[in-house]
Amino acid sequence: MTTMTNEQLLDKVTAALTTATTGFQSQAENALKEAKNAGALSQATKDAVDKALTEIGALSTAQNALTEQLSQVEQNIVRSQDGGGDKKAKSFGEQVLAFGGLADFTARVKSNERCRVSVPVRAALLSGDLGAGVIEPDRQAGTLVKPKQRLFARDLLSVGRTTAPAISWIQQTGFTNSAAVVPENTRKPESTINYELKMTPVATIAHIFKAAKQVMDDLPQLASDIDVEMNYGLKYAEEQQILFGDGTGANLHGIVPQASAFAPGFTVANQTPIDDIRLAMLQSQLARLPATGTVLHFIDWAKIELTKDTLGRYILANPLGLLGPTLWGLPVVATEIAAFLGKFLTGAFQAGAQIYDREDANVVIATENEDDFVKNMIAVRCEERLGLAVKRPEAFVYGALSKPAAAGG
Repeated sequence: MTTMTNEQLLDKVTAALTTATTGFQSQAENALKEAKNAGALSQATKDAVDKALTEIGALSTAQNALTEQLSQVEQNIVRSQDGGGDKKAKSFGEQVLAFGGLADFTARVKSNERCRVSVPVRAALLSGDLGAGVIEPDRQAGTLVKPKQRLFARDLLSVGRTTAPAISWIQQTGFTNSAAVVPENTRKPESTINYELKMTPVATIAHIFKAAKQVMDDLPQLASDIDVEMNYGLKYAEEQQILFGDGTGANLHGIVPQASAFAPGFTVANQTPIDDIRLAMLQSQLARLPATGTVLHFIDWAKIELTKDTLGRYILANPLGLLGPTLWGLPVVATEIAAFLGKFLTGAFQAGAQIYDREDANVVIATENEDDFVKNMIAVRCEERLGLAVKRPEAFVYGALSKPAAAGG
């Protein structure tokens, strides 16, 4: 028995549909004449018309199914590397040569113009199964990355936006209040208010990472990891600038270099770090800028939590408690930044300083950099622009923690 191809079968069904449609048209014309002559259709005529309609419906369904099947077969032929004749998939080189924009690109190169072109090519070789005896490893999703330091500075401050390369504001630097009771017909006392124009430049924080182009193509997950790692690195540098930037060159002028030095209004006997924080809060209060929190190193905070009285009872900590870290009613932010070991920063964070974002963190990937093209490498750039205005340095108090006196023997 001869097997028909999909095209031959489709032609046969189409021909049968055409024949059935023609037959139905003839039956319909006969029925119309009979209805006009007799005023009604005979049962035989009705049966003939119904049968023709049934045949047309079945053939039409078959034709639709075969048309869809044939379309799928044609697509498979195009994708198959084994197809013969004109259906054979083009190689990369053939697809590049057939690209319509290549002529324009060539003309621009001959004119010594710097340009690039993206050629839309489709893989001519399809990956097959692994060879016999080769065991494919079970690749787990994601990448195991190194633990990261917790970042906190941005969360403590007020955050705004700017569209300028610098932020300026007017700061009141002094006020002499001469208000007093004044007798009739006498000169009123004059008070003075001093102002100063302040300027904060917007700084750029950025870094670049190099990677092989094949890695990005073969492991898309790695691209996401690079984005996450680079964004974290950017935010880590941002935090260092917010806290410790010295204001020289392109650096931000951070909080710690501008904070008021710890100068307690009084001292207490056997002063401890717990006392230091309370006295720093008092200093901030006397500056009329009540503190909203304290930053301590993890080690120093652990020492405070583990402080005991003479009977061995914890003074502050409750090992079974679930409350967050607080001291004297204010939240404590613990960090692992080495510069805070043995130090503390207490202050009115939102009232004292503000971040101005000029350009949010963004990632750009390019191949046209140095000799990346010839080495098949990519350059990943991550950057942001922001300014920091410490509008009230007296809102922050920075100093060294007291060392508790050694227990007597």
